Amino acid sequence: MVLLAETLNFRKAAERLHMAQPPLSMSIKRLEDELGTPLFIRGGRGLRLTVVGEAILPHARQIVHHVMQLKATAASAAGGLAGQLRIGFVGSATYRVFPRALPHFRSLYPQVQLDLREGTTTGILLQVERGELDLGLVRYPVVASTAARLVPVEFDQLVAAVPEGSALARADQVQLPDLRDEGFVLYAAGAAANLCAQVVSACQAAGFTPRTVQEAVQVQTLLSLVASGMGVALVPSASQAHRMQGVSFRTLSQAGDRLDVAIAAATHPQTEPAAAARFRELLCALQDRGTPGKPLILPSAVAGPPTEA
Repeated sequence: MVLLAETLNFRKAAERLHMAQPPLSMSIKRLEDELGTPLFIRGGRGLRLTVVGEAILPHARQIVHHVMQLKATAASAAGGLAGQLRIGFVGSATYRVFPRALPHFRSLYPQVQLDLREGTTTGILLQVERGELDLGLVRYPVVASTAARLVPVEFDQLVAAVPEGSALARADQVQLPDLRDEGFVLYAAGAAANLCAQVVSACQAAGFTPRTVQEAVQVQTLLSLVASGMGVALVPSASQAHRMQGVSFRTLSQAGDRLDVAIAAATHPQTEPAAAARFRELLCALQDRGTPGKPLILPSAVAGPPTEA
């Protein structure tokens, strides 16, 4: 109706709409029938709006405007440029991953609303599988099977967190077997199964099974218990970014790759939304920046759909 009201000519309006004139005439007739009143007067002096047509024209223009906005919003959301992105994360993702990635992502995609939810690796993976989260940042490697696709985006290594003032804190060099007689503040097997299994496996490979004196879920809680003198713990080295009084961190020599850990981006391979793919690509690009001679290539905010990593 709007174009016909502007041109007052069926042929010109049909041309601008890239359609034939008869279908346009039929659509106007159906609209008039639905409203129960003529919108145009067809006479010898040409086409002109009726009083009703004049009255509803501003509303018709608003409808056209809102439809165009709706299409633009839908296209942006489908391309990962707008909408909501639900991210689950383990606590240690706040050490380096979020501070590096979130400012870039918010700058590139200001219309994407981030919904950040802290959790455990086990819980986050289940939520990703059920479609309750679009992307998860979880501890890697994962011991249990999962339908989620896992892409490591930050590599790290476990280090020993020991009470300040202890003999281990003063030693020139610490190896994993040196911890055999220490009480361990260990990750809870139910909530942090991946790190728990890795710590136990690494200790057993070094010739002993860790003696657990206390369990905890979050790294910060483990460090607080170490600071209180309850025992030692193996934690990601990134946790040293937030040093805690009463805790000394020691790199374990001759541990090989048994203490290698990572944070991985977890997404559902069949239902990953475009915004999640863009966030995952950004994480991979920021990780690659640490490779000597490799430039940082961020995903484009105006290009087509993101590529698979």
